[in-house]
Amino acid sequence: MSADVSAQRFIDRLTAHRSPVELKKYHRYFKFDEDRPGDGDQFMGVRMGQVFALAKEFIEMPLVEIEKLLESPVHEVRVGAVSIMDWQARNKQTSETRRTDLFDLYLGRHDRINNWDLVDRSAPWVVGGYLFDKSRAVLYKLARSRNIWERRTAIVSTGYFIKKGEIADTFKLAEILIDDDQDLIHKATGWMLRAAGGVDRQQLLDFLDKHAAAMPRTALRYAIEHLDQKQRSRYLSMKRAG
Repeated sequence: MSADVSAQRFIDRLTAHRSPVELKKYHRYFKFDEDRPGDGDQFMGVRMGQVFALAKEFIEMPLVEIEKLLESPVHEVRVGAVSIMDWQARNKQTSETRRTDLFDLYLGRHDRINNWDLVDRSAPWVVGGYLFDKSRAVLYKLARSRNIWERRTAIVSTGYFIKKGEIADTFKLAEILIDDDQDLIHKATGWMLRAAGGVDRQQLLDFLDKHAAAMPRTALRYAIEHLDQKQRSRYLSMKRAG
């Protein structure tokens, strides 16, 4: 392995981009719940665009080095780790064996993929892309997990399926998560429902006809965002009536 794509080299390069201004932004933006994983994260103060760009330079990083990044208490370093995983999963030259290894690393170290942005940055391609031509049973197991980030992975992973025109799993998983008590799950579920509606509007309307009255308000508002005003008003009135 070349030292140029080691975990330590990545951290050294990332550290050079530190900014007190960005650090203040993170402290305002990220509000961690004391009862959820992710609490106690440290921040360098590096813009996410810089993290993503640097991760692309390190696309050849071996999995053992990526896992070292995941072990870091620094949030941007772990974002770098999942970004490298994402870039590798997106690469058409990546072997099926490596895709399997990336998937296994993601699920095996979900304890370190412990905030919404870490999930959203990598789940669609690392998990969804891997499962596209395989059994998706693991997503239903994750959707019933006690871990909020595993549940978010379940629904956000379907973003890859949606891009390929497959939306059945999105609606099925949304039904499982419809009674979830976490706002970050409501947001993710509504987001994926909205995206699925872009593939088949009628299926979204059918789902909303059945569930709008009982859906968390945040999930409903996200789901109906691309509907016309009359439709949005109708579903919001169902929520009020419910």
